[in-house]
Amino acid sequence: QVQLVESGGGLVQPGGSLRVSCQASGRTFSRYHMAWFRQAPGKDREFVAAITTGSSTNYADAVKDRFTVSRDDAQKMVYLQMNNLKPEDTAVYYCAAAAVPFRLTLSSVYNYWGQGTQVTVSS
Repeated sequence: QVQLVESGGGLVQPGGSLRVSCQASGRTFSRYHMAWFRQAPGKDREFVAAITTGSSTNYADAVKDRFTVSRDDAQKMVYLQMNNLKPEDTAVYYCAAAAVPFRLTLSSVYNYWGQGTQVTVSS
């Protein structure tokens, strides 16, 4: 079993940067494929980025070339570095873990979720 706790959210101006983190617990963290999703008010939860156990990455078109996902298996951490932030990036960001490496853009694939961290991009 894996427990996930996000941190690092906050208020940032448009064009700014922010890094959110996800601390995992559990002995088998390195076996899980990890992802970030986000949910804005009144909208469905959407895929942001994923990183496999082999560190292959995948990004939503809306964040490609601005966001970078990474993992540190020794520390049981997953990170999302967000650059050139836009107001439309405002959302609650969730960390998720999946046991299988298929269809990682779908939220239904993920077995475990964190509680989320709020990111607000505003001047």
